[in-house]
Amino acid sequence: MAYLTREQLEAVGFKKLGINVKVSDKASIYNPELIELGDHSRIDDFCMISGKVSIGQFVHIAPQCLLAGGEKGITMDDFSGLAYQVQVFTQSDDYTGRTLTNPNIPSKYKKEIKRSTSLGRHVIVGAGSIIFPGVEVKEGCSVGAMTLVSKSTQPWGIYVGNPARRVKERKKDLLTLEAEFLKEIENDPIQ
Repeated sequence: MAYLTREQLEAVGFKKLGINVKVSDKASIYNPELIELGDHSRIDDFCMISGKVSIGQFVHIAPQCLLAGGEKGITMDDFSGLAYQVQVFTQSDDYTGRTLTNPNIPSKYKKEIKRSTSLGRHVIVGAGSIIFPGVEVKEGCSVGAMTLVSKSTQPWGIYVGNPARRVKERKKDLLTLEAEFLKEIENDPIQ
């Protein structure tokens, strides 16, 4: 995978650009002036990032993911990650048939849902999952592959299915590892 150089990243015009950020030269970035990339974050091949998006530190977005931040925005907190082909949305048309749909129709004929979406610290989302507008995936949650998350979660749970349901608690051992890791890089920073 080829990543943009620091000089190329700066030329994109991100709202915020942390240190040691990697963005694939095959990723599609729209509205970079609305996008914040935290230290040590990585966006892989064939991802599409658009609209208002804030990515924390040590965040990984695997190939073929879509983050459609729109006006309301997506926030990914530190140490969160998306596996292959995850889609995160902040807006959607009304599919009931009461209104017209699609971006070619004036707003007075549609009823779009527009809500911010967030993924908390240490959230991991499995391949092919979809996160709907307005959902808050709370700290420490693990979302299994092919899961449809249409409602906000509670912290430190493992969620699977369509619709997503909590099947068990997620262990918090990784918090100890995070503390060790942060202490280690404080003494020997990653550049």
